[in-house]
Amino acid sequence: MSQQQSMTARTGRDKQRYSESGERLVAGVVPLSADKTRVLLIQSSRRTAWVLPKGGWETDEATAADAAKREAWEEAGIHCVVTRDLGKILDTRGPKEVSSSAPKALYQFYQVRVEKEETEWPEKHKRGRQWMSYRDAKEKLKGRPELVQALERSEIVK
Repeated sequence: MSQQQSMTARTGRDKQRYSESGERLVAGVVPLSADKTRVLLIQSSRRTAWVLPKGGWETDEATAADAAKREAWEEAGIHCVVTRDLGKILDTRGPKEVSSSAPKALYQFYQVRVEKEETEWPEKHKRGRQWMSYRDAKEKLKGRPELVQALERSEIVK
């Protein structure tokens, strides 16, 4: 991604991609430090939990990797390089946890190397970010099995 990125985060789902079976296609990153000993987590938009940067893959983005890098910029304020495709991860939420505003998702995660952290980014006003060890990150993500699975697939030092 270029260093000339928008300071406005995308909102809404009018350009959202869906799979043939109706799952919302979501792209995300596992941002690792250069030595792979730490991962960068962000606060959820309501600041109630820690998560990995992720969001919808939109119709104007050529690849899921492009969407993942955009989400990394908007949510975490990082410039990153994809170093590994971590594959697809199925949404494990049960029927009672799925709704029209939170449909089933199919996640595509990428391991990325953080090249630069900016001091200002589109969602800074609603998300903090923090570098964590594998153990601490796994504990913070324990309520989100799809995020733990992405972390486990990465090359973070365990």
